[in-house]
Amino acid sequence: MRLSFGGPLDGPATGSGRARRRIALVGGTCLACLAVATAARAQNGGQSQAQTQSQAQTQAQSQTQAARPAPVAGNGGPVEAALRSEAAATIKAFNAGDAAAIAGTFLEAGELVDEDGNVFSGRAAVKDLFAKFFAKFPQATLDMEVTAARSIGDAIVVEEGVRRITAAADAAVAQMRYVAVRTKQADRWQIATYREFADDPTPTPREMLATLEWLVGDWVDESPEGRTAISYRWSEDGNFLLGEFNVAVGGKRAGKSVQRIGWDAVEGELRSWTFDSDGGFSEGEWGAGENGWIVKSEATMPDGSSGSATVTITQRDADHFVIASTDRVIGGAAEPDFKVVVARKPPAPAAGGAEAGSSSPPASR
Repeated sequence: MRLSFGGPLDGPATGSGRARRRIALVGGTCLACLAVATAARAQNGGQSQAQTQSQAQTQAQSQTQAARPAPVAGNGGPVEAALRSEAAATIKAFNAGDAAAIAGTFLEAGELVDEDGNVFSGRAAVKDLFAKFFAKFPQATLDMEVTAARSIGDAIVVEEGVRRITAAADAAVAQMRYVAVRTKQADRWQIATYREFADDPTPTPREMLATLEWLVGDWVDESPEGRTAISYRWSEDGNFLLGEFNVAVGGKRAGKSVQRIGWDAVEGELRSWTFDSDGGFSEGEWGAGENGWIVKSEATMPDGSSGSATVTITQRDADHFVIASTDRVIGGAAEPDFKVVVARKPPAPAAGGAEAGSSSPPASR
């Protein structure tokens, strides 16, 4: 258990894994789901009880800021010692599966609001919530870190921190941020309100490209119109997939294109940029379709005219994929659709029997 007092919460704490199982307390049950952070959370409309509570909490926070609350001293003062004791009691009760003891850290009329806005009002409701959780996850353990604590007068403390729950041995860690308002009751600092917030780490560009990792390697398309050698590899930093296309017609080189595929964190989608040896270039927006990837492409031709197309990329098996292009328009004129099957090119044997051309991402990733 770690505690640091006096400073604000500096943003998300580092998680234990990027794609991990998250435990969420929802409606008195515990739902386990694979969390792969690809989109922002949407909030429900309407004036629910949870939203009313959220507005009240926002108002309370505004009043707290206006009052310029003093930070709790970090030199081992009585309030810090009391909060350490409360955190230790919470961890002990949780790891023992003692729902009653956890509920005892709340005021009789205290409430817990989970990350989805579900409100559990009163000590009895909190006890019931954790009792159901422990029935489903009897081996669950808790670790928590108080990252900031601010006093308001002599009897109220606003505590911020991170809690981590492991549902079972060797399981992934579920991490949440929390804000708790504690009030002094005799020798205890019990919880008046406790609210959790999602603390999923931002996915890396490399993780968002993982679904296209099968493209890495050398490929060839030998259609009647010509031969196209295709090669994909990871960039040195592991944040982009780099593609190269060499086109030959009648055994003679006819053109070359280079492509970079990356994650657009602003738009929340994969995007590609392709540059042709004749001076043309294009940009594609990638989206997952029912049968593969759908790329909406907009191009600028060397003569200044524009073009567009819808390209569907479908993986047939480990060694083949299909490229289909439809809705092709170049310079305002419609062009015919086409479809090609691309096959993986076997790697050439290297000296000593090792295979040339690694398909692995950089070692640092």
